[in-house]
Amino acid sequence: MSGIHDFIDNEVKTNDVVLFMKGTPEFPQCGFSGQVAQILDYVGVDYKGINVLADADIRQGIKDYSNWPTIPQLYVKGEFIGGCDIVREMFQSGELQSHLQERGISVKGAA
Repeated sequence: MSGIHDFIDNEVKTNDVVLFMKGTPEFPQCGFSGQVAQILDYVGVDYKGINVLADADIRQGIKDYSNWPTIPQLYVKGEFIGGCDIVREMFQSGELQSHLQERGISVKGAA
């Protein structure tokens, strides 16, 4: 099981923005994953989508990794941000955009 943990840890730490989701950014397989992908596309941030449906070990492993029971899960610069509700609230308040910018990640329409 540590192989999965190492894989997840590496993805989270080597990509600025990672979304563990059901499906892919182009073809989300669940509404919540789709919403987070849409938000990330809207703010114009480059991110890596990892399809948890492709691998049951990853699907379980990411829940263990974050101690968070649901997918999708968004990570920015190695830090767990949250799932769909949290990301949506942060986006609506503008907090998501400033959080990304503070970490040196460019967003669309940013000054």
